[in-house]
Amino acid sequence: MASTSKIEADAEDEAQEEEVEHFDDFTLASSWERFISEIEAVCRQWMSDGPRNLLEKGAVLLEFSKNLYKVKFDLKYASKSYCMEYYFEKTNNDSKISDWNFTLHELQLCFGVKEFLVIAPQSASGVVLDAPEASKLLSAVAIAMSNCSSLLPAFVPVHDPSRKAYIGIQNMGTVFTRRFEADHMGTQVPVKLMHLEGLHELFISKFAYSTLDFSVHLFKVNFTMKLTYRTLPFDDDNDIQGIDTEITESGGNPGSDAQNRAQWDDNCPWNEWYSAEDPIKGFELIAIWSEKMVESSLQMAELENDSPDDAEKWILFPIFSQNLGDDSKGNQVGFASQLDLLVDALDMSFEAQFMEDFVSVENPGPDNLKTSMVIPPPTVIDRILKELFHEGVGVPDFVKGEHKSSRAIKGAPLGSLFVQFCLHSIWFGNCNIRAIAMLWIEFVREVRWCWEESQPLPKMPVNDSIDLSNCLINQKLQMLAICIERKRELNEDYQDCVESMDNASPRIKEDDPLGEDSDSSIMHTPGEDFDGKRDSPSTPEDLHGSGTNVSRFTSKPEDVVLSDVKPSDYIRRGSAGAVGSMMLLKSEQRMHAPFTQDAPLMTEDMHEERLRAVEAFGNSFNFSAQLERDILSSDMSAFKAANPDAVFEDFIRWHSPGDWENDVAQENGPIKNLALVDSKNGWPPRGRLSRRMSEHGNLWRNIWNDAPALPASEQKPLLDPNREGEKVLHYLETLQPHQLLEQMVCTAFRASADTLNQTSYGDLKQMTTKMDQLYLTMASVLKPLQANRLSAGSEIIGDLRRLCGILEHVEKLLTVAASLYSKFLQAPRLSEAIFSDYYNYYLPRMGTGSVGENVQKEFDKKQQVRNHERAVVSNIFTLPTANQSWRKVLSMGNLLNGHEPVLREIIFSLRDRVSGNHYAAPTPRVYQQEIETYRMYICGTSNDLRVALSVVSCD
Repeated sequence: MASTSKIEADAEDEAQEEEVEHFDDFTLASSWERFISEIEAVCRQWMSDGPRNLLEKGAVLLEFSKNLYKVKFDLKYASKSYCMEYYFEKTNNDSKISDWNFTLHELQLCFGVKEFLVIAPQSASGVVLDAPEASKLLSAVAIAMSNCSSLLPAFVPVHDPSRKAYIGIQNMGTVFTRRFEADHMGTQVPVKLMHLEGLHELFISKFAYSTLDFSVHLFKVNFTMKLTYRTLPFDDDNDIQGIDTEITESGGNPGSDAQNRAQWDDNCPWNEWYSAEDPIKGFELIAIWSEKMVESSLQMAELENDSPDDAEKWILFPIFSQNLGDDSKGNQVGFASQLDLLVDALDMSFEAQFMEDFVSVENPGPDNLKTSMVIPPPTVIDRILKELFHEGVGVPDFVKGEHKSSRAIKGAPLGSLFVQFCLHSIWFGNCNIRAIAMLWIEFVREVRWCWEESQPLPKMPVNDSIDLSNCLINQKLQMLAICIERKRELNEDYQDCVESMDNASPRIKEDDPLGEDSDSSIMHTPGEDFDGKRDSPSTPEDLHGSGTNVSRFTSKPEDVVLSDVKPSDYIRRGSAGAVGSMMLLKSEQRMHAPFTQDAPLMTEDMHEERLRAVEAFGNSFNFSAQLERDILSSDMSAFKAANPDAVFEDFIRWHSPGDWENDVAQENGPIKNLALVDSKNGWPPRGRLSRRMSEHGNLWRNIWNDAPALPASEQKPLLDPNREGEKVLHYLETLQPHQLLEQMVCTAFRASADTLNQTSYGDLKQMTTKMDQLYLTMASVLKPLQANRLSAGSEIIGDLRRLCGILEHVEKLLTVAASLYSKFLQAPRLSEAIFSDYYNYYLPRMGTGSVGENVQKEFDKKQQVRNHERAVVSNIFTLPTANQSWRKVLSMGNLLNGHEPVLREIIFSLRDRVSGNHYAAPTPRVYQQEIETYRMYICGTSNDLRVALSVVSCD
């Protein structure tokens, strides 16, 4: 017919060109026949191409499926246009439709078909509203399918689009035909059809006599069911009443509604700064009953009373917040969003020379600061200063929870004073440069008050070391905290308080072998040679030790008085014990190591200043020794006090053993250690000072000659707390805006990451890897700021903004991990599996995976629940409170903790053998097998019902 119609069509075209004849040829095919022929030609082409060629010609994969493709062809009949679509599978899937595959097309699920045709009008509604037109259209497709011997089912959408109604037909050979019909009831569902018993009788009525009492007759029907349950939203306001009741019963004050509600992230580390939206809005649980044989309506009524625990499968589907996939700026408040504002403030910090310029009335700064940047009221500033300086004044454990790569970022340890200031700043107002300037000015004023009143600087350690891996501001604050502590120790009014503090207790590194009391000092600093290289002093154990370090301002020990020592020992002061078996050169007395002062503390800029001075004056020994003059003089005075009969050579043997050279004969003897000779092997030891120490006018010898014999407790402190403290305050008060903001950005990024890193999320390797990558990325991007190489309009600002985007992605993933971990503490496998699915779904959105059209728009991964995990999942479906369930009328069975299914799907089917029944016909034996004569798919809730029926008939 296809070739005949083509010839006739050509003849018709030629007749139209013959304008003179003007006659009609009634032997030509009608438009109806041409329409059928065109459908037939398209179907033959699709059948001959096959799936592989159709894919090459541009078949489209459906979004919800991994194996179902679609091709289409536009047709025209009379004045109407139609579109015919062919749905096919790339690979043959042998699984049954009743297995509840979640990637099925709605027609596959409704009618149990795999490949099918859909023909619909090209109109706004996409359905055929006229019943005769629908029948005629379906007849045309059926004739075309018969002509090309195709067994594909064909469907036509009819009625209103909201009803999702279809009619369809399928040729099953020369004898049987399957007809399809589906419709939807949106309102006034009969009560009987809300229950399994009524639905069972509805199916029976399609093939049994209407006069029968279905309740007393037995019909063997195959039945399978899928129920979908959905949790109430975790942030549903309706549960306020239940929570208030619990608080009242426990003796609490209900107060306002929102304030009394427990938030999901109350135990998360970021809760101190902001409350995050729960990324998991709820769960859907799908319970599937496997196919079974049902014989009566009574049996169906009993199935309605079954618990979901009786279902063969449980499948869990998490419902994620839409904000997770929304990349629009500002849709979610977190560290990343606030750090982005801090980067904007850094970009504007170059527009003024001092922080006061941003808030000064006389010099208000740039015009763009006057309108959009608002400073919060003084009450907010007072509250922040109170939290910084008057609440939790103790020193936190900085090492606890610290990431292994955290120190690669030059910021400050989490919990320290400057970190707290930075984190408060990003939430202060809208984190604009004016608000930051105002808060910084008040912060420095409060720091000066602590200095002037000798009050401890909160959240800052006062140990005798400054961590140079931290930012300079944190180093300065730590220096100031130490200076305040030294001032307090020097002040007699605080002696009683000092004795009770741990930081004022003596620190003794080694036991006193003579039982002497410890003297007081600060630090011992080893000697330094011409090249600035220090030798290790002798110790009692390895004969290369030094004095013991103790706190400078403790009570002074008594002088040593022993009955078996020489008269000179009666004035020995400040001894920390004998140095092994070393003896003094001029007397056969044992050498004693003194208590010495600590070397003066220095911050990073002080070290750099010293190095620049050394570079400017060269590597002169005299200059290097001059830099160490005060330290050397202190050590020599302490050594003289501990060893009254000592000479300069004795000090060198103890302090700088490398500058004492033994004779060759003694080096070949039994004892080869520097400057050590046992009294049994001869006295005195034979040796000499090194060349540099024996030069005329040696600076060390001059210092030795001028140093008085004073123990460390009686010496002037090497660190002047008043001078160093004022230098710190001068630095803070004159710090340029861009220098402050650079250090704030580094510290705030590190502190945000450190805070997030303390989140408990179980054994999620993807999250651990992503956190490790975040720290490495941050260290790389922030490195120019740490080196103070930033300038106005720098490209680094763009890198920082991209870093904010990376942090936002990690922050979102971390909230997902934390939420899953808290909900599945007793089922970690489920938590890890769901997170892994979401991680793979979200990865392309982070800029590290494939991007483009292949990015999945919606998350649809589901996880099968194992039997031992069902109790954990069931607990998620908490009993609804009275306020939550007052609107609901329980009209469906199979309740789960008081929750009725939000969707119930049922498939009834009746199979029959063709041989020996009314379907039988004198046909080949190919039909002597069991076929599905009736199939009904039912989907609905208590308010709506959709029914799809397919029936096989003998034509």
